[in-house]
Order: sequence, then C-alpha cells, then structure tokens
Amino acid sequence: MSKKRSPASLTLEPRTAIGTTGSQAARREGKVPGVVYGHGDPTPISVDAKELAELLHSGNKAKIVDAKIGGKHDSVLLRRIEAHPISRKPLSVDFQRVSRDEAVTATVTVLTTGTPVGVRDQGGVMDMIVHSLEIKGPAHSIPDNLTIDVRDLGVHQHVTAAQVELPKGWTLVTSGDQTVVSVEITRAQAGEEAPAETEVPVVEEIPET
Repeated sequence: MSKKRSPASLTLEPRTAIGTTGSQAARREGKVPGVVYGHGDPTPISVDAKELAELLHSGNKAKIVDAKIGGKHDSVLLRRIEAHPISRKPLSVDFQRVSRDEAVTATVTVLTTGTPVGVRDQGGVMDMIVHSLEIKGPAHSIPDNLTIDVRDLGVHQHVTAAQVELPKGWTLVTSGDQTVVSVEITRAQAGEEAPAETEVPVVEEIPET
C-alpha cells in the first residue's frame, strides 16, 4: 500500500525582474528564479535556495505545498526543476497552482516488497523495468510510492502496470500493458540449460594412391 506525504510550506516572492538578467540577479542573492502557473496568469517568483533545498530533501517535493506568494496564501505543486549539469544545484523551478480536490497527474516511485520465489528457489534474477508510474487523482492525496508484493513471482513471470494497486480515487495514466517488474533466469544459467550441440563426426580424408 502507499503512504501520504506530510504537509509542507514555502515562501515564494513575486519577481519583477524577469529574463536572463533577472534570473542571474536572483541567483546572486541566494535565490532560485521560477514561475507559478495555472488558475490565472503566470507569476514570476523566486524562492530562497536553502528553503527549496529543505523541501527537496524532505520527501515532500511531490506533495501540495502551502505557499505564501506576495502575502497571499496559495496551494501549489512543484512541477519542474532545472539543475546545473555538474553541481546539480537548482537553476530554476516551476510551480502549478492547484485546489486540494483538483485532479492532477503525478509520477510516483514504484517499490517492491519481499523476495520472489523465482529468485529464492529457482535461480532467477528480478529486473525492475520501470521505476515509476504516472497516475491521476486528487491533489491532496498524492502517494509517497506504490508498492508491489513480488514474493509469488516465479521465473518468466512479471507484473504489469495494470496489476499495481492504486490508492482510492486514483487511476492509471501509464499504459496498463507496461511491464513493471519481471523475474528471469540469468544468462549463465540459460547457457547451462541450453541443449548440447549435436556432435559432427570428423571424417579423415585419405589421399588416393
């Protein structure tokens, strides 16, 4: 089953200086430039880099954030983070305004529990084909993760996205045919179990005399 994230809050400051120059100025002040969109006109904002880092490391980054924007309270979801390719420091962020009961799409991590019988008793290996699924449901109840019990999976068996249990009120956006996790034999074992090649007799050529 899945768990719900704990509440989060953030202060977003309206930003009048936009464009590359405005973004660079915000970064020099220790802030990350961004925008809030949805339910009205987009609002350029900046957020304190340390406050954003706390949100990202708290496990709440896919949860509704109670945001204070220019003295007014709003509910937003963090939708995009552009990071530096080397330092991985956030360069810009996008937030989406949402109401708590609004239907939103979310990409949620898939976890497994248990050891497959195919791994434990049949010499197989488990392969996670995809590590997250896209689902749709109420913004106030985005789950932490989706969990699959893989204990009964034998060799050559798999679980598709359609077989993953979703929280109440949520539906699958990812194709239901998508394989999420499978158990297969190892290459080494496959080689051992391959039928032996038929031996071809060696014919010795005897020269004519």
